[in-house]
Amino acid sequence: MHLDGSGLEILGPDECRALLRKAEIGRIVFTHRALPAIQPVTFVLHGEHLVFRTARTSRLLTAATGTIVAFEADEIDAAARTGWSVVAVGPARRATEPAEIGELRALPLRSWAPGERDEFVVVRPRLVTGRRIRSETGTLAGTPLS
Repeated sequence: MHLDGSGLEILGPDECRALLRKAEIGRIVFTHRALPAIQPVTFVLHGEHLVFRTARTSRLLTAATGTIVAFEADEIDAAARTGWSVVAVGPARRATEPAEIGELRALPLRSWAPGERDEFVVVRPRLVTGRRIRSETGTLAGTPLS
């Protein structure tokens, strides 16, 4: 196990992807009107890509298409003082090819927000990092089942 300077466990890429596969909600970080913006989204990890749905008229679709974005998912247990966080950074694009859209529609991806979410945004992470904090008793949060 490798620790960073703060004593947090550094997670490897495979463990980061395993944690992303079990998470349902994440936050997409993008630029809107030259300022940072953060929006929660339901998502899935499809192969190596993060996929989420958004409305055709959303500021997210416009701002996150063709740009570099950051994405973060986590699981925190405040009572146990444990948790993990995974951050992925890479280019985002709107899915436009009919075959790809058909494939993405088959994913188990359902928005929690009301309204029509008929556009898919695909993020191709180029950098994936993660950290986990141990509780005072030494147990770990979010350890994937073997």
